[in-house]
Amino acid sequence: MSAPPVSQNGEPLPLARQVSSTIYPDLKLLDFKYTLASMQYGQFITHDISLAAGSSQIKARTTKCCSKSGQLQSDADDRNRCLPIILPKNDPQRKDNRECIEFVRSRTDRDLGCGSNGKPVEQINTVTSWLDLSLIYGNSEELNHQLREFKGGRIRVSKRDGKEWPPDTPNLSVLCDPEPGKKSPNVCYSTGDVRANQNPQLAVFQVIWLREHNKVVDGLAAQNPKWSDEKLFQEARKICIAEHQYIAYYEWLPIHLGALNAYHKKLIYDTDQFVNDYRSDMNPNVINEFTTAALRYFHSAIAGHLDIISSIRLTQGSLRLSDYFNNVDILEENGNFDGLTVSLATQPQYNVDNFHDSEVTQFLFRHMMKFGGDLKSADIQRSRDHGLASYNDARELCGHKRATTFLDFADLILLPLVLKLEILYKSVDDVELTVAGSIENHIPGALAGPTFLCIMAEQFTRTRVGDRFWFENGDQGTGFTLDQLNSIRQVRLSRLLCDNGNDIKYMQPNVFKQIFIGNYLQNCDPLPSVDLSLWKDKTRLRHQKLNTKNECDDLEFVKK
Repeated sequence: MSAPPVSQNGEPLPLARQVSSTIYPDLKLLDFKYTLASMQYGQFITHDISLAAGSSQIKARTTKCCSKSGQLQSDADDRNRCLPIILPKNDPQRKDNRECIEFVRSRTDRDLGCGSNGKPVEQINTVTSWLDLSLIYGNSEELNHQLREFKGGRIRVSKRDGKEWPPDTPNLSVLCDPEPGKKSPNVCYSTGDVRANQNPQLAVFQVIWLREHNKVVDGLAAQNPKWSDEKLFQEARKICIAEHQYIAYYEWLPIHLGALNAYHKKLIYDTDQFVNDYRSDMNPNVINEFTTAALRYFHSAIAGHLDIISSIRLTQGSLRLSDYFNNVDILEENGNFDGLTVSLATQPQYNVDNFHDSEVTQFLFRHMMKFGGDLKSADIQRSRDHGLASYNDARELCGHKRATTFLDFADLILLPLVLKLEILYKSVDDVELTVAGSIENHIPGALAGPTFLCIMAEQFTRTRVGDRFWFENGDQGTGFTLDQLNSIRQVRLSRLLCDNGNDIKYMQPNVFKQIFIGNYLQNCDPLPSVDLSLWKDKTRLRHQKLNTKNECDDLEFVKK
């Protein structure tokens, strides 16, 4: 009941690496409308709501299915958890005598003794499925307490060069890949998320939000000097979560799902009033097809080289991404934190399509090796590990005609790509959602095709409607006053980058979009921020209980 799927005729599905090489060639096509911030904030959102237990995203895993040089490990510690990505015989990495790419299966409810015998297993989500900045505040009371200073409501920091940074982890080699022989100390951050150091620009957002919490809490303390540490922490945390939810839904989501679609699906509202759409019967758990397929489509937007850009938008250098996986030392060197922050708002992301940068298809997590992993192969292998619904099942569930021939796919996919699917797969019912969903023609105004758009709209509905603490709810016991809410609705990610960079003076209002007509570069000072005077003395403690994980919470599946 937990074996990966096979073809309809009982034969193995095509090698994940073969599918990756065929459907996702290495080609760099710049998107001159949207910036890298758009791509990177998508990863930040993903990490906030999902992390499969035992996932290959976690560096500190013990099971090894392939040796460091890429040889199959016949004596792996836990063979049942191994599903290595086999390299085809003609693969370019075979020239380096590699046989496989590491891949460890996710843990399931059965591993924890939570599953029922006779039923298919389901994977475990180890983080809260709410959009609640758990990357900053942690996913348990124990971790949350480790991160807090318990003084003035602040989060613990390390101070270097007069700036606040996340505390240094005591487990450097567990969470990061330290540079051998480096004379100065290696930087490796301890945060609410084990993936915080995965790449430099993801770490930028970790630092920005840590500093934002401490900035907000200091502002609240100035307004209300008699407030306790607990009251300051909880109110600042609630404000920051609200800022994050607003940015994710009202700035980021309309780009990816399309503004008209977002309004039509009631994901966002044009109002200055409360929006009380919480439903107690709505399950907010993360849909497996969302986190394992639909949202991974945006991996194509990853740029393999990160520019370092000055505040007046002059490029001062560039980093090769594969040199800095699990290595964020660069952030605290030579003013690079601001350079990489400004780069997020300046450098174009790559087109959201089926083309990818070789830094993530040939050199992922290579750590001083000639080759590394392949993100697209891993996406395909993960979808098999999780037993996702097929593309045909998902498109039918989303209201499209079920295909009986490969040519039937041409209603949503360009014919040359349909023909590639026909070469790879024996049957239309073998075609995988992760693959075919990623090559559908985009819906006008959105960055995804109809099937992925359907899945994402369902998930983002669950995420807001299933959250009784959603920032727009007018609950008198847990919400904001209307004035406070409308102040939060003025905030933009641009202001957070200005306020929490080291010395950033200029930013365009919408950092997800390139500098253009209506989105000109401007001084940071006029950009709107939350008016903390609205919290002065009259704010009762609306204590939002820390969302924590039940270790047996499952990732949900789209039911066939």
